Amino acid sequence: MYKRNETRQIDVNGVKIGGQDKVVIQSMTNTKTKDVESTVKQTLELEKAGCEIIRVACLDIEDAKAIKSIKEKIHIPIVADIHFDYKIALEAIKSGVDKIRINPGNIGSEEKTKAVVDACKANKIPIRIGVNSGSIEKEILKKYDGKPTAEGMVESALRHIRILEKLNFYDTCISLKASNLDLCIEAYEKASEKFNYPLHIGITEAGTAFSGTIKSSIGLGILLREGIGDTIRVSLSDNPVEEIKVAKEILKNCGLYKKSPTLIACPTCGRTQIDLIPMAKEVEEFLQGIDADITVAVMGCAVNGPGEARCADIGIAGGVKEGLLFKKGEIIRKIKQENIVEELKKEILSMINNK
Repeated sequence: MYKRNETRQIDVNGVKIGGQDKVVIQSMTNTKTKDVESTVKQTLELEKAGCEIIRVACLDIEDAKAIKSIKEKIHIPIVADIHFDYKIALEAIKSGVDKIRINPGNIGSEEKTKAVVDACKANKIPIRIGVNSGSIEKEILKKYDGKPTAEGMVESALRHIRILEKLNFYDTCISLKASNLDLCIEAYEKASEKFNYPLHIGITEAGTAFSGTIKSSIGLGILLREGIGDTIRVSLSDNPVEEIKVAKEILKNCGLYKKSPTLIACPTCGRTQIDLIPMAKEVEEFLQGIDADITVAVMGCAVNGPGEARCADIGIAGGVKEGLLFKKGEIIRKIKQENIVEELKKEILSMINNK
């Protein structure tokens, strides 16, 4: 595991962000928040996948009021995503929201900002300042030749931070998101040097499940290796559950997530004697429901099986009309090809239950 940057800690209704080795996984619903049934249904699916904090869009007062009903049916903290209208923020706080995402410099007068900050203080609700490369203040853009820069993004964040600090509010988390990888990485690197507020990391508008996964894995992997990031949201144009799967995989490969299995699968070649690709996909799907730090191998032949996958806790390797089940490189028994995946699943469950 990589050395983590030291940051302040905020508390989102029992979920700690910052000041620890753990990186909290977030996502955002794509339902209409006022549609309570759909929002709850999607949130419960995300919880099951491993989401630890959920964010919802609050476009109007009705959305903010719906938070009360949503909270009664879910089990993780809820964040209200609000832009410009301080009254929506106040209504979300009244409805019991656990955190708000709002930029204090964009909600009008000092009186309006103070009203939101005072309500957050009274209810112990943190604020996330969210700076995006596409919405930097015009005067800051002008200062940097009219284009988004990492320096400009950090300057924008500091402007909002100072507004809160002037009101003696420090229960703050910061994000500096861009769809351009270099810009996003540089902004977070500079931010980590400028202040010690916890950082919410993500590559905004990363793309589809295919391209967005690659882009997010590169960008977030670099930041996490540098010790930057206290909470993570992978932004994909897909079912939000896919965001959680990718986030867990990124964190796991950075040594920051211990509750998820690791799958080893060979790429197949002419030696392969089984229909390995659908088997590997079936095992991968099965492992999504397993909360255990184990390594499972699905290998195409005996050459790549127990040998190359010796580090696996358990695995299978294909053969002619049969396969091998092995543990820690030692062959346990042969299994008929048609039963190999089901037998592997049973052995995994048995291994977990007997730990």
